[in-house]
Amino acid sequence: MSNLVGIHPIREALLAGRPLERLLVAKGAGGARIQELVDLCRKGKVPVTFVPREALEREAEGAVHQGVVAMGAANEYTALDQVWESELLVVLDGVEDPHNLGAIIRTAQAAGAGAVLIPERRAAGLTGTVAKAAAGALEHVPVVRVGNVSRTLEDLKKRGYWIYGLDERGTERHDEVEYAAKSAMVLGGEGHGLHQHVREHCDVVVRIEMAGAIASLNVSVAAGVVLFEWRRRRRAAQREGGGGAEAGT
Repeated sequence: MSNLVGIHPIREALLAGRPLERLLVAKGAGGARIQELVDLCRKGKVPVTFVPREALEREAEGAVHQGVVAMGAANEYTALDQVWESELLVVLDGVEDPHNLGAIIRTAQAAGAGAVLIPERRAAGLTGTVAKAAAGALEHVPVVRVGNVSRTLEDLKKRGYWIYGLDERGTERHDEVEYAAKSAMVLGGEGHGLHQHVREHCDVVVRIEMAGAIASLNVSVAAGVVLFEWRRRRRAAQREGGGGAEAGT
């Protein structure tokens, strides 16, 4: 099981009742926030061990730990059949940077996504670094691991989802497309964007219109732009009494 590092992710895990094997605290570390973690551990019967900072550095594996590391805090993946009722799903096509994955999970949770889907191969998994970057969002949004992204998109279509790929070569602007009541947003990995075979399984491929000289955004930033546009559209549709479009064009 991977470690969970940093005050905020550990606090969220404790408040959510996630089983933890042990909390490691660097000797000499203190303050109200760390004391709160210690108190939560005592309440939850989680052992607390004070260790030399060098030992904590090894367990953190280079991540910024803020003086605390939780052992045995690996997140479990959710089954796909448990998220079918979500209005919005985020599908990642090979995001390999754990910091980007964590940031996307955090943004997806903030925008109201029901789950984030990631592939089993050639992609970041749920590590302590991801949990740190997600800043507690992993406690609130399920992450599903799928074997084949293209096949998963076809399964989503059978469940009534419209699939929106995001790519700088998209034929539609992200702020002009009419989003369906059940939407799946597909984001490509760093550098390569959407793989061609994944792109072909999208109902609509959208782009973010750029005003500057740079042609594209970091994938986690692009996720925020598109997901919150979806959220704005859905809230507008609900205020008007409509359930949202039945098609994605």
